[in-house]
Amino acid sequence: MTPFFRPLVLGAGLAVGTTGAAYAQDFCGGIGSNGQWIGGDETASDISTAADFQEQMALVLGGNNYVSLFTLSAPTDVRIEAQGRGGGDPVIDVYDAAGAMVVSDDDSGGDGASRAELILDAGTYCVAMRSFDAAPMTGFVRVGRYEHEALTTGFSDGGYGDGGSTYCDSSTLANQLPFGTPMTGTANDAPYWRFTLDTAMPVVITAENSDADPYITLYSNDGGYIDENDDWDGLNARLELMNPLEAGNYCIALTALSDSTLPITLTVEELDVEAAMRGSYDRAEAAPPLDGSYPVTALGELKTRQRVDLQNSATATWYSFDVYDGGLVLAEAISVNGEGDPYLVLFDDLGRQIAYNDDTNGLDPLVTARITTGTYLLAVGEYGDGAGSPVRMVIERYVPAR
Repeated sequence: MTPFFRPLVLGAGLAVGTTGAAYAQDFCGGIGSNGQWIGGDETASDISTAADFQEQMALVLGGNNYVSLFTLSAPTDVRIEAQGRGGGDPVIDVYDAAGAMVVSDDDSGGDGASRAELILDAGTYCVAMRSFDAAPMTGFVRVGRYEHEALTTGFSDGGYGDGGSTYCDSSTLANQLPFGTPMTGTANDAPYWRFTLDTAMPVVITAENSDADPYITLYSNDGGYIDENDDWDGLNARLELMNPLEAGNYCIALTALSDSTLPITLTVEELDVEAAMRGSYDRAEAAPPLDGSYPVTALGELKTRQRVDLQNSATATWYSFDVYDGGLVLAEAISVNGEGDPYLVLFDDLGRQIAYNDDTNGLDPLVTARITTGTYLLAVGEYGDGAGSPVRMVIERYVPAR
């Protein structure tokens, strides 16, 4: 089949051609405001009725995201893929029209490519592609139905993404995973596990052995896709289902990305939602509330420039600042002794991530974002073992020329 290639676009928000740009609308809770319709315009981006897959080529720069938009006029089985060029390692996050994440994937396409296959309801969706290591990357994003040609090969051992051989339902031969009791097995000998919930509850599923690099996918008893995870804690996998799962039977598909002969310890237990939310704040994956229940240092009004010195750690340190006129904000974190690896994440007061960066100047991050009047939250954290390193952070505000 002949791919539907689109103009080369830059993940930093610039484009060679902007015919398919969606700049004027607040798609996916603002995530897709600078996105590109994958079919060139909204009508051609309806995957439910498209004659073939739609594809875009994108250049992602400086830890930014490139966002593709597509729409569905009816519930549709959709395959979403991203493949890097020249050793690029893409990650995709898919969001619905309200900005809620539907699925995230790193390596399900095989060879570092990303791939997700799921049934989606009618609506508008955003595919945010980024580089796993924040390095510049050229890649392709493809969205199509199951019958369309795939961009990626999937796992070479027949895993998720090459026809769904990790798919499991009530007919799948699976090992029993007692609730709250860790069980151990290899991905070769025990690729499927089944557990039962007697009552509805939030759950957490972990798969541990970093040498094996486990990957877990959760399905309902009738084979409905629920969620998946690869690398949560290093190379170990973890799924946190904060919305309670209904009582019933569930199936876990287990794959090892590094060595399928090594034992993996699998556990399912009730999730402490409050602790899970605090953990997401500690990792700067979500913005904490500003009600005093989580430590956030208020810097007050950002007039021109503020500097902050801190001892960085694996637990993110949070700051808030107020802006009374729109413009541009720039934040930079410098490892004072040159031995640290800090990162920065910027959110608005509604909890929407505006900017993220890890490595711009060597291992030091820099984020820039166009802002309006409001309160913003900035997190700075440390990659690595979390032993801590001195960091000097600067936040600057620029106003439009008159």
